[in-house]
Amino acid sequence: MTRTEFEAIYGVMDASQDIEPITTLKRAAAELIARAKERQGPIVITQNGKPTAVLQDVGAYERQRQALVLLKLVAHGEQDYEAGRTKTATQARTRIRKRLAKHRE
Repeated sequence: MTRTEFEAIYGVMDASQDIEPITTLKRAAAELIARAKERQGPIVITQNGKPTAVLQDVGAYERQRQALVLLKLVAHGEQDYEAGRTKTATQARTRIRKRLAKHRE
């Protein structure tokens, strides 16, 4: 799989591909926002030639936040597993059924 194929499948984008100076943001903010929305990727804003901010549309931001939450849940699950805080499938089903029954009362 090529890098471009990987990026297309997994939504990864090379931030170095879309860089604009802060003067462009000041002059053409609406156009940059439209471009970020269209491309579904971030635009790196530079100041004095150095990256200082990232502009991205709300949809891409929300997807990124959701992915981060899922990664955190996976990390917590791995920590629980390593610490021995696990249940068998039968134990988990029993626990869930008890909780559901309690909420139905």
